[in-house]
Amino acid sequence: MKRIFALLALIVLAGACKTDKLVLLQQWLQKGSNGNIDREAFASAPLTKEEADTAAALICDALLGEVVKANENAWEDLEFKTGDKVMKFAYKIFGEKPEDGRSLYISLHGGGNTTAQVNDQQWQNQQRLYAPKEGLYFVPRAAVNDWNMWFQPHIDTLFDAVIQTAVALHDVNPDKVYVMGYSAGGDGIYRLAPRSADRWAAAAMMAGHPGDVSPLGLRNIGFTLWMGGDDAAYNRNQLAAVFAQRLDSLQQADPGGYVHDVHILPGFPHWMNRLDSVAVPWMAQFRRDPLPTKVAWHQDEMIHTSFYWLAVPDGEARKDAEVIVEREGNTFTIVKNNYKTLYIGLNDAMIDFEQPVTVKQGDQVLLEQKAERTIRDLYRSVAARKDKGLVFSSYLTIPAK
Repeated sequence: MKRIFALLALIVLAGACKTDKLVLLQQWLQKGSNGNIDREAFASAPLTKEEADTAAALICDALLGEVVKANENAWEDLEFKTGDKVMKFAYKIFGEKPEDGRSLYISLHGGGNTTAQVNDQQWQNQQRLYAPKEGLYFVPRAAVNDWNMWFQPHIDTLFDAVIQTAVALHDVNPDKVYVMGYSAGGDGIYRLAPRSADRWAAAAMMAGHPGDVSPLGLRNIGFTLWMGGDDAAYNRNQLAAVFAQRLDSLQQADPGGYVHDVHILPGFPHWMNRLDSVAVPWMAQFRRDPLPTKVAWHQDEMIHTSFYWLAVPDGEARKDAEVIVEREGNTFTIVKNNYKTLYIGLNDAMIDFEQPVTVKQGDQVLLEQKAERTIRDLYRSVAARKDKGLVFSSYLTIPAK
């Protein structure tokens, strides 16, 4: 109740105590926010910046509170669940908490399509493998014993819950979340880092296999790759070199992105004798940028409907579809778009709402109009991601060229 009173005080301080839409929002949220907010008239009314800030605080408080409630026993029980999947974990906190919040390192063990006993051993080894100078070191035990255990669909759901709960309970800074993995864990990093890049500040791949993954989504995070030069099983070493070349090419074409650091160690087999441990302080220098000036999005087999400030309708998201969009001030330029409908999320950190927004593709202007902040769009973005860095008060709907 204290939190609710504090948020209502924000309405008064913002000069919005007489604004019915904010009061109605607060009342609607108190009911449990289980209804369809699109049906509520207050949700589509335009907001000022101050009203949008207050509405965002109310919505975040309600929906992130639901996350904590749903996972309040996870840390005590040392396991997260989704459906029939149970992911146990161990963790350790290193160093003093910085003023801007703790770091979170998610570290994925090796093993794979083998016995539960072998995967348990790999999990225990991963718990001792790295030690960040500062942060919460989180080591999950894969929920399944399969070769692709770290990039099956349930992983994205589980890691979302881990990050959201760690932010709420351990004061983790959502812009200081890092992911790393060794062997089968490295297989997972090749997949998770680009497809979920808007969650990470940086990622470290150790001794894994890339499969057919695209590195396109890595544009806005740090990515380091470590591989034994003699690690020839499944052609890992040669494929790592090819992946590094692809990153080089992407960075040459787009110097503002694709920061990467590659080490293929001559003479070393699958085990790199801990030389890869320097990947941890290398990652620590990065912070997530949730609102980058350019987004490059490639869908892999685990489909997402949003990525940074871009989104697509549920029914249109599909494997291998790609979108590349740049922004500068109030102008958005679509470089590539494989979708019939594309949504662009907006907030006051991105644009000037007093001026029209222009969306271009090539020489054609697809849209030019003023954007309006609404409770509907604020709620939509918070409900989708439950991430304070990815809150949008307005969405533009862009048809295909």
